[in-house]
Amino acid sequence: MLAALLALVGLFVAIYLTLFKLGVIGQLVCAAGSCETVQTSRWARFLGLPVAAWGVGYYLAILITAMMGTMPAWSESRGVSLVLLLLTAWGFLFSAYLTSLELFVIHAICVYCVTSAVLVTVLLVLAWLDYRQTRLLAGEMVDA
Repeated sequence: MLAALLALVGLFVAIYLTLFKLGVIGQLVCAAGSCETVQTSRWARFLGLPVAAWGVGYYLAILITAMMGTMPAWSESRGVSLVLLLLTAWGFLFSAYLTSLELFVIHAICVYCVTSAVLVTVLLVLAWLDYRQTRLLAGEMVDA
């Protein structure tokens, strides 16, 4: 449930940034950092879509997978745990790439992007713990 809650928070952040990028919201409310600099940079698009729109899809996938894991039929499923782990690992790597662009290429930090990076990192830890637990329940040996 915690992973689903964090995914929901990430979904709201990604929707907000997508609405800005699509011109629905005129100005970002950003108390600290350079959100507009990051969001209007050439790096704010990936494969023709706003990065934030990819975030919407990503957080929806995490939310759906995490919610599946709360259902009795799937609560101890290694498959659901593995999917969640792979999704969060991919998200972590992509988020690390985007953060490095902010720091070393764009030279601006977006508070919303940092928030998303923190959420993705926590989601990865939760997914790893869940996967480890499902392996323990299945009687498999787990290293560390």
